[in-house]
Amino acid sequence: MLNVLNSKTVLAAVTATYLTALPTAAHAELPAPVRAMIDAALASGDDNTVRTVIDLARTTNPDDASDLDAILAAYETDIAAAEAQTAANQEAEIRNAGLFDNWSGQGQLGAFRSTGNASNTGVTAGLKLERVGIDWRHKLTGLVDYQENNGVTTREQFLAAYEANYNLSDRMFVYGLAQYERDTFQGFSARYSASGGIGYRLIENDAMQLSVKAGPAYRQTQFVGGASDSSIAGLGALDFDWQIAENLKLTQDANAFVQSSNNTFVSTTGLTAALGGGLSASLSYTLEHDTDPPLGAVQTDTLSRITIIYDF
Repeated sequence: MLNVLNSKTVLAAVTATYLTALPTAAHAELPAPVRAMIDAALASGDDNTVRTVIDLARTTNPDDASDLDAILAAYETDIAAAEAQTAANQEAEIRNAGLFDNWSGQGQLGAFRSTGNASNTGVTAGLKLERVGIDWRHKLTGLVDYQENNGVTTREQFLAAYEANYNLSDRMFVYGLAQYERDTFQGFSARYSASGGIGYRLIENDAMQLSVKAGPAYRQTQFVGGASDSSIAGLGALDFDWQIAENLKLTQDANAFVQSSNNTFVSTTGLTAALGGGLSASLSYTLEHDTDPPLGAVQTDTLSRITIIYDF
């Protein structure tokens, strides 16, 4: 659910109504300078200012403490009512939203450097979309790495994924995941993965989020040589975001597909710096390890990316 409006916005919404009600009998007993100071604080629309001014008035006018307490109590009641109404309006807006409403996302474009089955430098592009509802969260991810030399493709990697989460509680959720990959230099022309299971948000605050999930999975791999393989697997994943500073964010994503034949482990560490105007710069390092890759392929690939990201 979207956050309710901040205190300043709520104050602006209730100030006119509240100021109209200020000249009560109790309030009229306050000295005129004190009344004017409180009126100005309320009109400023700043919660800290309102509380600071009332605290100062209580210190300088101890005999009027009960009147000041009544003013503060009435103010807090109005703010709580406004926040509740705002939350109700936002929830109604989300519930009535259409299929293509309330999506946010980011696009990225930059360069990569890879080692492993292909050692080269090329172009990377990606798109992430997310829609957060009352109980549901939908995420779409697309990523392309491509490089060509003298008409010969030397890097071609594609990833497309869709994930849906349904909240069972504030922290626990169930998920469904469908994913497609293509990396001919790693030995497969297509790899399809599907998984469903349960997840838990271990940390959830403005500065840091950490969630884990796990469940059974099904994987089908079509190799470059024409052979294919299907197997039941298990998926475990971790998603960590840390807002280190106002304009600096650290991310760590990791997942593991464990099965009877080839196990796949992927880790991506990223550092993103906000540039302003919806733009940010990102450095990321991805390590992918297959325990039993196709014949002729090495087990470990790494990919370093530097990209410019646009949030929308």
